Amino acid sequence: MHGRLPPLSLYVHLPWCVRKCPYCDFNSYSAGNDAPRERYLDALLADLASEAERASGREIISIFLGGGTPSLFRPQQIGRLLDAAAASFRLTENIEITMEANPGTVECGDPAGYLQAGVNRLSIGAQSFDERALQILGRIHSVADIRRSVEAAGACGFSNINVDIMFALPGQDRTAAMSDIEQAVALEPTHISWYQLTLEPNTIFHARPPADLPDEDAAFEIQQHGQELLAGKGFEQYEVSAYARDGKRSAHNLNYWTFGDYLAIGAGAHGKISIDGEIFRYAKTANPQQYMEALESGESSVDLTPISSEERVFEFMLNALRLTNGFDEALFCDRTGLSPDHLRRRLLPAAGKGLIEEIQPGSWRTTALGGHFLNNLQAEFLPE
Repeated sequence: MHGRLPPLSLYVHLPWCVRKCPYCDFNSYSAGNDAPRERYLDALLADLASEAERASGREIISIFLGGGTPSLFRPQQIGRLLDAAAASFRLTENIEITMEANPGTVECGDPAGYLQAGVNRLSIGAQSFDERALQILGRIHSVADIRRSVEAAGACGFSNINVDIMFALPGQDRTAAMSDIEQAVALEPTHISWYQLTLEPNTIFHARPPADLPDEDAAFEIQQHGQELLAGKGFEQYEVSAYARDGKRSAHNLNYWTFGDYLAIGAGAHGKISIDGEIFRYAKTANPQQYMEALESGESSVDLTPISSEERVFEFMLNALRLTNGFDEALFCDRTGLSPDHLRRRLLPAAGKGLIEEIQPGSWRTTALGGHFLNNLQAEFLPE
């Protein structure tokens, strides 16, 4: 590794939902309103202390509260967590602090309270503006709930709001998918995450796929039209599923996508850290009960697993290939500690197949063909 360390983010996992969605493969658990919030928060604060040691005084550029449904936690609880983070770490002056929220009336409590607690970017899981689609996806909110929650967040002072929507939904045609985008754009968010429904292993949808899923060609056609529509509305696509207005790209996600470092707190949270020229991965206990018990008994140590050179190439490329503007070899060397030769050896066969192109010396970008067959392109970089 070079002497310069990559940027450092903090991910916090809050694992409970009112109800788990059939497409979700995240480490999340149905709890209605019965999640042991205070007990879990105490465990998170203990976890923060050990992660602060791992940070060794490095600055944190972003915090992301993911789930589950973080908005099941009250603003005062989120405030306590963020105050502890500010006391434990050096935070950059303009730090991005994102919280995921669901638009269900049960969950999206008090946007003004979250803003006051220190959250400055809200990510609202709309998923669709079609009542039938919401039902199939197992969502507990209505279209009216989505509008109400986004409008309330804007009205109370949030100037950075992401709306999540999905496409290639059961029975969805191009017209319906474009209608979802139009309705999301009408709410004037600064960012839209628009991604394809995929049937992930260990989900209900994977075990029992819903009927009428659009085929690959239909999904690709929807994607192409959606990209054009979002561009026409002033949203710049900077990653496969991320579209920003007015430069409001997600600093936290960009750090993941460019192989930055990130600390992890919470049940099942994953971290990546550079130490003394090596890069390591680690993960926290996934089961929330066991996670809390471990921290309560003072057993919060984790195993750091080194990432080999071959794995670094693959993990860097896995995300860099998703970036619309591509990446520079210099960034690869900086973030992986490897030479350009390590990369070029693997790039040239993919370039020969027309999946990736050198747009100027040392700068590479996925081609339109590579974007269409992204999984195949990523597979080119699997460890040999």
